[in-house]
Amino acid sequence: MTTTTGTLRTGHVGLNVTDLDRSLAFYRDALGFELLGEGKEEGRRFAFLGRDGELVLTLWQQAEGGYAPRAAGLHHLAFSAGAIEEVRAYEERLRGLGVDFAYEGVVAHREGSASGGIFFHDPDGTRLEISVPTGAEGATAPVESAPTCGFF
Repeated sequence: MTTTTGTLRTGHVGLNVTDLDRSLAFYRDALGFELLGEGKEEGRRFAFLGRDGELVLTLWQQAEGGYAPRAAGLHHLAFSAGAIEEVRAYEERLRGLGVDFAYEGVVAHREGSASGGIFFHDPDGTRLEISVPTGAEGATAPVESAPTCGFF
C-alpha cells in the first residue's frame, strides 16, 4: 500500500505563558490578533488567537517561569508583514506600549539584505519578529557573522 503525502505547512503555534490575561492583552492589543476561543477552567486556561477566523496562535497558561533562550524548544516566533510600512507601523505601536526591543528600529536579516524587520519580546520574554522579504534595503545588520534572527 502506498501512502501519498502532501506538503506540510505550519498550522498554528502554541506558546506556554505565565499569565494568560497579560499575554492575551499583548497579542490581541499589540499585534492585533482576534480571540477565537478560550478555556477558563482553573488550572486549564488557554486562548485561541487568529485572524479572519483562522487559528494562528494558542496561548497555554502552564509556564512557571519566563522564556529560556538556552533551553531546547522554540527559538523565536516570526510573523510576516505585507510591506515595510506595516513593519514600521507595528514598531510604532509596540514602542508606544513600552515593549522590549532586541535591536533599534528596522534591521536587515544580513548585511546588504533586502529582507529585514523588527525583533522584540513578549511579556514572558519570548523572542518575536515581524519582517518582510523586501523593503529593508539600506538597513544595517546588527550581527555580521550570522542571521540577525539567530542570536537576539
